[in-house]
Parts: sequence; structure tokens; C-alpha cells
Amino acid sequence: MKKQVFDLSPGSRVTGKWSGCTYTIIKKVGAGACGTVFLCRSHQGDTYALKLGEDSSRMMLEVNMLKKFSKVQGVKLGPSFVDVDDWVDVSGRTHPFYVMEYVEGTPVTEFLKGKTKDWIGILAIQLLADLENLHKAGFVFGDLKTDNLLVSGSKVRWIDVGGVTAIGRAIKEYTEFYDRGYWNMGSRKAEPTYDLFAVTMIMMEMGHPKRFEKGSHPQKALENKLASSPILKPYRRVIQQCWKGNIQNATQMKDHLSGVLMKRKSPPASSRQRRVHNKKSENVELAALTVASGVFFAVSIVSFFF
Repeated sequence: MKKQVFDLSPGSRVTGKWSGCTYTIIKKVGAGACGTVFLCRSHQGDTYALKLGEDSSRMMLEVNMLKKFSKVQGVKLGPSFVDVDDWVDVSGRTHPFYVMEYVEGTPVTEFLKGKTKDWIGILAIQLLADLENLHKAGFVFGDLKTDNLLVSGSKVRWIDVGGVTAIGRAIKEYTEFYDRGYWNMGSRKAEPTYDLFAVTMIMMEMGHPKRFEKGSHPQKALENKLASSPILKPYRRVIQQCWKGNIQNATQMKDHLSGVLMKRKSPPASSRQRRVHNKKSENVELAALTVASGVFFAVSIVSFFF
């Protein structure tokens, strides 16, 4: 799908046709098939993300999804909704836009650089905890990929819910690398296992930062890439079980990954004292991320932008 790109320079103002609220553009942060997202500042001085598009009905679907997420009791799924309106440009054309929470954070791939293989499991568990709640609410994420995730405040956050689809319908938006249909591993029907496959591909991307092609034998290509990654070795069986359809929901996959992390033993302090000392800050952060995901181990073990 062709990206909808709007070029608004820093300092430009977008004023709501109906509310009169004005947002000053700070910079463009991304563009996708449904619109362009800008970092902006309200007249009160608050910082938000503003998504500007062409298709009013599509934009309202995303707005309604953000509102639904805000009603999931005790769980924050996706950015918080702020405002929705129309903007009339200098040529007189009207464009729909909405405003949402701006999630500041670090891309997952950058966050994991230099960290131990345990972090892949921890971030996957956090992601699955959110998917668990989304699936219970009757939806699948659909277009789940690293581009739509940030690590912010010791928590994986979603930043694009444009692909969220009601369970039972056809996936409306996807990216080939994370799509099981592309790999001949299932249909594009919106069901929990569709998201679980995407989680395995996010994990695969951690082991193979340079994305690989499916070739003439997609399933064999996946198996070979999984087997060739040392960093994915602890998670190999869980990923394979997802591909075989033996794991049917986010809770099961989360429990399996928790079991993997619980079995990984820390080295004796007497023989690895210096290494443990050097990794002290990383271990503290690891524990914080684990607690944030709602998982507690015996050792105290992310526009919507696109």
C-alpha cells in the first residue's frame, strides 16, 4: 500500500475545523498507508503525536480502536486518545486528523543491542501479556512488527494499532516478513495464533537482524534460520511449537517462555563475581522489565504511527 505522506515543516500549525484547537508541528516521525504522523505541541504546551490522513472512515476506525483500548480495565493498550478533528489546508482541502499520546522510547532492535539472550524472552513475555488482554477483548493486533514497538519506561509499548482486526475477520493490514500467509504457515484470518506467529518472527529478527527471504521452500527456510541462531537456541522449542500449532493462545506461549527463563541458571558468584558486578545495572533493569510484565520468577525474574 502506498504511503500517505504530508510535508509539514516545523512550526506549521494544524487547527481543528470544529474545535479550534491548534497544534504546532515539531517534526515528522513517520508515514504509512493511512497517513503521516508528526510530533506536535498543543497550545497548552503538551507534546503529542498527530496523525494526518485522507480517508476519514479509516481514520475513525483507528480513533474508535484507541477509545476501545482505553476501556480495557486495568490495562493500557496502545497510545492514549486525545483529540480528533478536520484540518483545512491553505488550498482549501479538508483532511481528517487525530491526536494521541506521544510514546517516547527506544526501538526494540536498538534496545537489545549488547544485552543477553534473556532479554528476548522478557520482551516477548511483556508483548504476550498485552496480546492476552487484546485477544480477550475480541481483537488481534494484525500488523505486529518491530517497527510498531518501543521500549518506554521499562515497558514494551505499541505505537501503531492501525492493523487491529476483530477476531474472525480477514487481516486488513500486514507486513510480509511477519505474516504467516507469506511463509505458507497459515491463513490471514484474524485469530490469536496469527499474532503468535508474528511474535515468533519478532524473535527471529533478534537472531537475524538482516531480514531473509522465504525462497522456494518457506518453512524450510524458517527452520534453517532458527537452527543457525545461537541467541535463539533457548527459545527454539517454543517457536517451533507455535509454528506447528501446538500453542494456541498468548497465555500458553507466555507460560512456555517463562519456563525457559526460569530454567536458565545464574553462574556461581564465587567464579563469576567480576562479571556479575559488571552486569549489575543490566540485571536491575532486567528485573524491572520482568516485574513490569507481571511475571515473577524465583530469582525476581513497546502510530499508531504508520
